[in-house]
Amino acid sequence: MVKSIKNYLSLVTFAHTVFAMPFAFIGFSLGLRAANFETYKPWWELLILVLLCMVFARSAAMAFNRWLDADFDAINPRTAVREIPAGIVSKRNAMIFVVFSCIAFVMTTYFINALCLVLAPVALFVILFYSYTKRFTSLCHLVLGLGLSLSPIGAYIAVTGKFAFVPILFSLSVLFWVSGFDIIYALQDEEFDRVNHLRSIPSMLGLQRALRVSEFLHILSFASILTAGIIGKFSWFYWAGAAIFAYFLIYQHTLVKPKDLSRVNRAFFTSNGIASVIFSLFVLIDIYLNIHT
Repeated sequence: MVKSIKNYLSLVTFAHTVFAMPFAFIGFSLGLRAANFETYKPWWELLILVLLCMVFARSAAMAFNRWLDADFDAINPRTAVREIPAGIVSKRNAMIFVVFSCIAFVMTTYFINALCLVLAPVALFVILFYSYTKRFTSLCHLVLGLGLSLSPIGAYIAVTGKFAFVPILFSLSVLFWVSGFDIIYALQDEEFDRVNHLRSIPSMLGLQRALRVSEFLHILSFASILTAGIIGKFSWFYWAGAAIFAYFLIYQHTLVKPKDLSRVNRAFFTSNGIASVIFSLFVLIDIYLNIHT
């Protein structure tokens, strides 16, 4: 039983929730700040529902991606060890897991509010549709970014039942940030994608120009964070976190060169994971102090 759970956690690369989850906390906290915090219904119950939505939605998206790409993964030396091509998880069981996660996601939104329930199919469409995009567009990285960008605005809507501009800015930041580092990750498969007629920025533009696109997207991401900070009237805690986030954006681009991809994983997971967690901690402290002053 424990081994099976571990296999499915590996199937959906559960550790990568460190990218979007911290931004969901930001959206949730912004929602509490916008609501009357002192009279709000037990916030921790709602937080549990939001976290469950995150887990179910991401699990559905990742498992579906692994299911759909199983044949490509089997012939790619880098991905042949993944659970489905390696025979650890069958395609049938992976699809059952996808269906279960989708149903669980929609059911969870029912207990949050009406707007979340109405938007649940839209969110599922975006995150599942991403898996097809590499077959027909090099903009697939932006679709992945769009899927993860739903976390801050989705968490905000869970609390308030409405949209707001500052959470949308955080969503834009996630969209550009994730798209940028996914391009860096895709550098590893540039030749494989080209040979197998799969679309990506690296396979379309080459390694050097793909890195320039990634840099531009990360500039847009930081610009969104700056705009959110100004409009949201955050304190110096926010700006300290923003400075650290900017440092890690720059740092990951010093790690990867067109002729040296040996540190792609360090740039992709370590740098971005640390950036997300530290930035969110500073923002959450800022929001907490604002609520209680």
